[in-house]
Amino acid sequence: MKTFSEVFPNFQATAAREALVACLLVERVVVSDDMSRLTVCVVSRSFAERSAFQMLAEELREQLFGKRKIAVEVRERFQLSGDFSLEQLFQAYRESLLEELRKRSLLAARILEQGKARFPAPDVLVCNVEDMALNRHVIPALKRYLEDEVFQGRCGMKMEFRPNFVPYEKKQLAEAPAEALVVRKKEQEDEGFFLADEAGSAAAILPGGHESASAAPQGNAKGSEKSDHAHHSAAGKENQGSFARDRFRGERHEFSRSLRRSENPDVLYGRDFEDVFTALSDVTEVGGEITIHGKIFELDTHFIEKSGSTLFVFSITDYTDSIAVKLFVRGESEELDRLKAELKVGAFLRIRGATTIDSRDGELILGSVRGMKKAEPFEESKREDHAREKRVELHCHTKMSDLDAVSSARDIIRQVKRWGMEAVAITDHGNLQAFPEAWHAVSGDQENNPKIIYGVEGYLVDDLKELVIAPGDKTLDDTFVVFDIETTGFSPRKNRIIEIGAVKMEGGKIVDRFSQFVNPELPIPYRIEQLTGINDAMVRTAPTIETVLPDFLAFCGDAAVVAHNAAFDTSFIRENARSQGFSYAPTILDTVSLAHVLLPKLNRYKLDTVAKALGVSLENHHRAVNDAECTAGIFQKFVEMLEEKGAHHLTEVAALGESSEALIKKMNSYHVIILAKNELGRVNLYRLISDSHLKYFQKRPRIPKSELQRYREGLVIGSACAAGELYQALLRDAPEEEVNRIAGFYDYLEIQPIANNLFMLESDRYAPDTEEDLRNLNRRIVAIGDALQKPVVATCDVHFLNPEDEIYRRMIFFGNKYDDADKQPPLYFRTTEEMLKEFSYLGPEKCEEVVIKNTQKIARMVERISPVRPDKCPPVIDRSDEKLTELCYGKAYAQYGNPLPDIVKNRLEKELSSIIKNGFAVMYIIAQELVKHSNEEGYLVGSRGSVGSSFVAYTAGITEVNPLPPHYVCPNCQYSDFDSEIPKQYAGTAGCDMPDQVCPHCGAKLKKDGFDIPFETFLGFKGDKEPDIDLNFSGENQSSAHAYTEVIFGKGQTFRAGTVGTLAEKTAFGYVKNYFEEHGMRKRKCEINRLVQGCVGVRRTTGQHPGGIVVLPKGESIYSFTPLQHPANDVNTPIITTHFEYHAIDHNLLKLDILGHQDPTMIRMLQDLTQIDPVRDIPLDSPEVMSLFQSTEALGVKPDDILGCQLGALGIPEFGTDFAMNMVIEAKPKGFSDLVRIAGLAHGTDVWQGNAEVLISEGTATIQTAICTRDDIMLSLIHWGMDPQESFKIMESVRKGKGLTPEWEAHMREHEVPDWYIWSCKKIKYMFPKAHAAAYVMMAWRIGYCKIFYPLAYYAAYFSIRATGFSYEGMCQGKERLEFLLSELKKRDYSGNRVNPLTPKEEDMVKDGRIAQEMYARGFSFLPIDLYRVKAKQFTIQDGKIMPALTAIDGLGETAAEQIVLAAAEGEFISKDDFRSRSGVGQTICDLLDKLGILGNLPESNQLSLFDLM
Repeated sequence: MKTFSEVFPNFQATAAREALVACLLVERVVVSDDMSRLTVCVVSRSFAERSAFQMLAEELREQLFGKRKIAVEVRERFQLSGDFSLEQLFQAYRESLLEELRKRSLLAARILEQGKARFPAPDVLVCNVEDMALNRHVIPALKRYLEDEVFQGRCGMKMEFRPNFVPYEKKQLAEAPAEALVVRKKEQEDEGFFLADEAGSAAAILPGGHESASAAPQGNAKGSEKSDHAHHSAAGKENQGSFARDRFRGERHEFSRSLRRSENPDVLYGRDFEDVFTALSDVTEVGGEITIHGKIFELDTHFIEKSGSTLFVFSITDYTDSIAVKLFVRGESEELDRLKAELKVGAFLRIRGATTIDSRDGELILGSVRGMKKAEPFEESKREDHAREKRVELHCHTKMSDLDAVSSARDIIRQVKRWGMEAVAITDHGNLQAFPEAWHAVSGDQENNPKIIYGVEGYLVDDLKELVIAPGDKTLDDTFVVFDIETTGFSPRKNRIIEIGAVKMEGGKIVDRFSQFVNPELPIPYRIEQLTGINDAMVRTAPTIETVLPDFLAFCGDAAVVAHNAAFDTSFIRENARSQGFSYAPTILDTVSLAHVLLPKLNRYKLDTVAKALGVSLENHHRAVNDAECTAGIFQKFVEMLEEKGAHHLTEVAALGESSEALIKKMNSYHVIILAKNELGRVNLYRLISDSHLKYFQKRPRIPKSELQRYREGLVIGSACAAGELYQALLRDAPEEEVNRIAGFYDYLEIQPIANNLFMLESDRYAPDTEEDLRNLNRRIVAIGDALQKPVVATCDVHFLNPEDEIYRRMIFFGNKYDDADKQPPLYFRTTEEMLKEFSYLGPEKCEEVVIKNTQKIARMVERISPVRPDKCPPVIDRSDEKLTELCYGKAYAQYGNPLPDIVKNRLEKELSSIIKNGFAVMYIIAQELVKHSNEEGYLVGSRGSVGSSFVAYTAGITEVNPLPPHYVCPNCQYSDFDSEIPKQYAGTAGCDMPDQVCPHCGAKLKKDGFDIPFETFLGFKGDKEPDIDLNFSGENQSSAHAYTEVIFGKGQTFRAGTVGTLAEKTAFGYVKNYFEEHGMRKRKCEINRLVQGCVGVRRTTGQHPGGIVVLPKGESIYSFTPLQHPANDVNTPIITTHFEYHAIDHNLLKLDILGHQDPTMIRMLQDLTQIDPVRDIPLDSPEVMSLFQSTEALGVKPDDILGCQLGALGIPEFGTDFAMNMVIEAKPKGFSDLVRIAGLAHGTDVWQGNAEVLISEGTATIQTAICTRDDIMLSLIHWGMDPQESFKIMESVRKGKGLTPEWEAHMREHEVPDWYIWSCKKIKYMFPKAHAAAYVMMAWRIGYCKIFYPLAYYAAYFSIRATGFSYEGMCQGKERLEFLLSELKKRDYSGNRVNPLTPKEEDMVKDGRIAQEMYARGFSFLPIDLYRVKAKQFTIQDGKIMPALTAIDGLGETAAEQIVLAAAEGEFISKDDFRSRSGVGQTICDLLDKLGILGNLPESNQLSLFDLM
């Protein structure tokens, strides 16, 4: 045999694997015949768990084979010393054996795990086995596995395995629900390979044999499908067998109309059929007809014009799997109407059809549907709470617990209500962001909904904990024993001490030493040997702890003890002292706690880190004697530092432990439940959550115990779960006084089902070894509660509603690479009966108390409160009503004269009256101040939404859109004409489209104005609709506008609007898909989609609204509305946001939308380049600009010059995409008004495609008559004679996609509204306001004007601001190079390209390349970049050409570009070395610029050579 390193000389072991590799010898290396597997047989001279060899195999595979699909296995054998007994070896190897067995035979693993294995003799292993046929089949193979393969084969030790057969207690199955039978059938199929056939051997079951699958018993539930998954298994097999008989022959049954209508009223389509169902998990191949049933969870409906058919595509699940169903229905019929009415997400169906492969994506689907029937609902889990008295869940997580819980607050509350429980507590991890959703779920009817207890599971830091335990009257001059121990694990009860090292200090000097190995009487685990270097041979002859501990305690005497992380070391000493009958209560100092105080700038406080910071030597780390010496050196330094701080007595040292923000961020945190009892408690909770995010955030939001004590009024505090302070103290066996001190802080104590904590039994980190140990911990908490008279409550720690929902959490954990993703504890919402059964071991009286009585008691301490204030609290600005009135009349008089025309006066009075009456004036003043500020800084502001519908907004200067009807007005003498024939002809359009006229009074050219937009679109017919004033500021000026809000309202009165980022569908899809791929399972896409729906919406992070500012009225506390935090918990940003998403509080606090937009920025750059005023100098009736939307003539190019583009609208906002230009071509606009309508169509949903497009192409409607904006609906209906208020309601419903009610449709027909108009209304999902469209088109028009008359300025501005895919290399090297690039990209730019589609960057390159091509076609070109004239981010006009920005070079970022420009401004570069040195860029960028010729002929170095002079 050779050493591992000799056989694999190039293998680089990680630090974790070095010690293992060092003790391995290689017996042989075997390669499989097909070269797909490498097996390395090794002999280990030290014991190690199986997982260590598995990880070694994985490292070996990665280094030897990389991504090649070759498996590597390391098979271990041990050469162990005689110190190991069989029992010790079995206990050490038990978890590895169970893990290995679970992969080979779940049944065998279950026998070994639950069989109470014991050693009655040194070489005999006895295990209890239930006496049943299945187990007797398995035992012979399990015996051979243990005796021959494991103990003899791997360890060289003989052992006899004896099964002790015990009577089998048959479970009562008669009342099992059908869902359970389905699950049981699946389990039986999974376990089928444990059963050998009659002639076979059980050897086939375990390693080395072939797994033999047997048919699972066929379950047959009572009743029909209406009650359960009847005939699920038997019928499934029968139907699969029928595939050959009913093979699909290609008939188009979906179009067949010969199927007679069934007399069964449940039949929705086709024929009736028998309810004999195939489980969807059994549907794996194309075959004949099958019958399935399930619930629809996805649905799409498409109308196919060519065939006049309706296609229904929906996904259905029976909870074993899912499948997509396609159904074609031709024409219009009652059957189609019935299907449209019944096919909805959530509907249950029975379907008979044939499986086939979908030609679009290759998925197996159900097609050729023969029949479809309604079905009674059935759920995967249908648990009910039948208890007479119901418990209350006080520990419940929602989707707002970061990537940890998967149920929404609404779903939780729905289940609580269904079960008849009186209340439920919402307690997410560290945040309150589920509160608004919970409130909205019950606020409509509080009396008939459960009470919501608003709380949090916080992260508590015990900053009140003493720095010195029991300081007494000791001083720093007294005797100290500094010690360290090494152990076999982390649990003082479960693990053993293997070394104690200590030094005694007096007067700051070491005067004595103690060093002793301890025989643990158990094998030392491999990982401990790896960590400490202590092996079995080193402790073989050492005394046991019974001998060593008395000597150590005598060495200590009454000296104070010092240790690094003293709680760990002293817990082991205390536990062993207790077991030997000694008392142990010394004065204790912890160098970790002292380091927090004395070295606050350290990021970590491990021994080696602290030692390095203080210059203390540390050799042989993780050996007790060496660590103790090092800790003593640290303590000596600390004593000097403490003396400098004036601390001499230990009581003075203890006083230094007062908390600070920096210290709190570095202390351990524990879970704590905090519930708001009343309104004061809610405000205090919001304050605590705010501080935890703003002041104490370090990886998680921390709550100092001192702060919790300070703001405790109105709060109820619980001890939380196993991560809580109390439970952790019990786990580390803290002294009784400490346990009572900890428990005394809480208002109630909490216990949970033991299954929540079974993970502890699998790790040496925790004391519990058995389930009974976990029960005893709960019993002890109950006893503490009794002793301290604290109520003890039983909670579930809910993270998902039902047991089967754990799969969603599993997917999320897997996606985030958690190691324990497949080991989900059962953290589901249990019924009262389930909890009473769980805690029955407490006895009936105590069980009822903790499950029902005490949970109700806590719930009834809490009042019904609202987490968000219901009242409106707008800010107050003095004289806002008068200011707004003055502004509006001032602008109106200036434009229309005094007295005002009646139409102007009436509109102004009407609007001002409703605005002032409803308290909205302050909002207009705020918007006016912001727009004025931006205008003064040289930037236009574009209005969004329907604010342009308000004449007050126009006259106040908030928007440029004048909503009055089209009219003429004289800029000189204020003459106006609203009523002559021409303005009336243009009603409903845009005034700028009217013909030119001159003033009859003074002869000046009249201004054409007005867009005819009703005020009611903005504030409703009663004028009381909440105004939403959204404004588009320049992206360059947005931050200035944000800062200006503080000038308006005062510092500390404005906050950025917060957002919550949740798990997106695309990300969740990746999680689920990768999970099944990694586990070697294939699932249909629709099943993946179903699981995705259970994952989406889980909180991932927080952020800030791009433009939202929330304004707090003066005199109010922000904590009465919302907590605060940094976006994404970024402690380095000064930005503070609302903790609640802004939609949750925008009903009572004013939210300003100060959005950044490119159009105002581009207008500003064009203004700087051309020196024209975009408002005054650009007419909105320019025929040249209008021609851009009709041809390319104004640009002087032909379509063939620009890839066949028929319009000149490329690069113009709103109209520059192929989709928008096709719309323009089909709509054939004739004026500005038509462009407004097209912009409305472009921004709507289901307004153009399949709607207006069809109507216009058929000639039924024109761009002028089709529904294009939401305003059209109301105005048209009023024009047809309908009631204005009803017309407004119809508009509001249609624009939101809610369609028409039957009553509205009837009224519309009564008023002779055309059928096509009604049809169009019913198709619309979302509609754009006309005012918003008009504002967008005004910006686009100005940019189009510059494109025609100032082309170089236009292209420089476009490429500087709007270009996202510009390439200097591809676009600036001449027209031919650019057109070659475009042609190559266009070859791949087609629908359905799945092999090599364009990347998003390449799509942007095509978009910007077409603008560059147009520029070349117009006769303009680019200049090569000149380092001394170029700008970092802006394209510039030089010498009649455009010089690209430095950032136009691929791979050159903004920072590097700015550094280069700054360096070039200092003077010319003399060499490439000089260039790199002064600009600070690396070699890669230097080489890139040199390759592009931008560096010219710069020499490489500053030094001259002889050749430079020649």
